[in-house]
Amino acid sequence: MPGRLTVCPTPIGNLEDLSPRARRALEEADLVACEDTRRTGLLYERLGIPRPRLVSNHEGNEAERATQLAQQIERGARVVLVSDAGTPLISDPGFRLLRACLERGLEVEVLPGPSAVTTALVASGVPAPRWRFEGFLPRRAGELERVLRATETVVAFESPRRLPDSLAALAALAPDRPAAVCRELTKLHEEVARGTLGELARRFRDEVKGEIVVVIAPAETRAAAPDVAFAVDALRRLVQSGARPRAAAGVVAALTGTRANDLYRALTGREPRE
Repeated sequence: MPGRLTVCPTPIGNLEDLSPRARRALEEADLVACEDTRRTGLLYERLGIPRPRLVSNHEGNEAERATQLAQQIERGARVVLVSDAGTPLISDPGFRLLRACLERGLEVEVLPGPSAVTTALVASGVPAPRWRFEGFLPRRAGELERVLRATETVVAFESPRRLPDSLAALAALAPDRPAAVCRELTKLHEEVARGTLGELARRFRDEVKGEIVVVIAPAETRAAAPDVAFAVDALRRLVQSGARPRAAAGVVAALTGTRANDLYRALTGREPRE
């Protein structure tokens, strides 16, 4: 019987965040595909559970490894996919393996669990009725402008080394934009710094240590000004079709956001009667 692929999140810092279901998957695995076998081996050691065979699955070998692992699953292996920390496939290798399994009709099980993306999004204090994950922040100024034009809250990773330069570039474009820098989430030295991009750029002038997630509030969206000429033309057409000017002006105003009295005045040259 075919085996299955289990996509298994692992803690981003605190071992207590590993769910019982994820622990059972790690215990029952025949094979574990991981970015770094040393880090995953250390996880098994800290959990105190027997370690199965660990196989590297990183950017350099992902294409070849996907086929090999899918064939193992076809032969009945229970393969668990993990990243170094958090939920696999979020800016981590593993997508090719997932697609290889789906294309072969193999069972794929995805476990919920820790993610620096959603943890930072909630901890930031930035409103997020809609949001998007950017991956790592881009380096070019034009691409940073694109990020700042987003009408959704943006969540992005950044390296400790590049954080000061990235914040300075963002602050130069939108110094008053609310944002947050989340560092070492769930770990001993966790820090969530909230403020404007200008304030955060001043605070993080020097290189810091640890894993970094940046959350940026969306750009303000302003309603476009009503097209008065279009509204007047629409009103004129309605009146020419037999509609009463005062009633038609009310309908067009409701549809276009213009003022009914202004439309009536523009059409007839007279003040509307109350």
